[in-house]
Amino acid sequence: MNKTVTYILLAIIILLLIVGLDRFVIHKKSELPGTNEQYYKIVAVPIPETMSFAGEPLPLDIFYVREALDRELSVNTYWHSATLQIIKKSQRWFPIFDSVLNANDIPQDFKYLAVIESALSNVTSPAGAVGYWQFLKGTAKENGLEVNKEVDERYNVIKSTEAACRYFNKSFEKFGNWTLVAAAYNAGNRGVSRQIERQKSESFYDLLLSDETTRYIYRIAAMKIIFENPQIYGFYIDNEDVYPKISTRYIIVDDKIEDFADFAKDNGVSYKLLKYFNPWLRQNYLKNRKKKTYKIMIPNPPFDHTHESIILNNNGISNAQ
Repeated sequence: MNKTVTYILLAIIILLLIVGLDRFVIHKKSELPGTNEQYYKIVAVPIPETMSFAGEPLPLDIFYVREALDRELSVNTYWHSATLQIIKKSQRWFPIFDSVLNANDIPQDFKYLAVIESALSNVTSPAGAVGYWQFLKGTAKENGLEVNKEVDERYNVIKSTEAACRYFNKSFEKFGNWTLVAAAYNAGNRGVSRQIERQKSESFYDLLLSDETTRYIYRIAAMKIIFENPQIYGFYIDNEDVYPKISTRYIIVDDKIEDFADFAKDNGVSYKLLKYFNPWLRQNYLKNRKKKTYKIMIPNPPFDHTHESIILNNNGISNAQ
């Protein structure tokens, strides 16, 4: 057998081996749907046949309701990194939201408003809205929050959630409908009332509202669906992947504090940890000329991933773990 024939046969054998191996890998990967080992596919996301927000059903038999929900489910499913991070953070903050919402008779689905407003981060918007619930300064003060140079309770996770509950309850007294309450958190009570009067309809799903307010409700609904069914939408998260719950205690302060770095050190934590749990303290001191009483949250040592959640009583006060 000459060299040319030998080379041709070798080439054919190598080609057959490559094709066979490739098909074997494809076959193996196809047996693992929903894992990182499958070939990446972009597919239409499933839409539930029924769903509700705060106990109120979405009329998914209406084409534009179904299509609007489909849009937000697709956006938040395929916005992988952002949605993944929110799911991880939710295990730390949802227990707090749930406790405060429950204590104020607000449906627990309203925690998804904080997801939409801030992605569960203490952020500041270009318009000056602050915190998990994105309060503007005027609205914050109207709902009982202290906002000044030294203290900004919009950054206080418990106080701001309580203020949001006050807003929700006032809105519900006006509308008697939780979906409209959620819409009004985005558009304002006057804005929603104006459109109800103008369009002669009291159903959110029949109202022609701004694109931002319309999407707001469907974004909330989409996040609720994804959080309740993460694997259906491609999110596989193990227990060790979520951000841990942190055990805390309170230190009651009713006088001035000269230096929070010293205060932190005296209480066994770093200045950084003090500020992480109390971002509402806006300076490195507290003059407190009016001798007000403040509750400063301190994490319990050791500062690792083994703690239980912050437990709140009906007044929103944590019990030391």
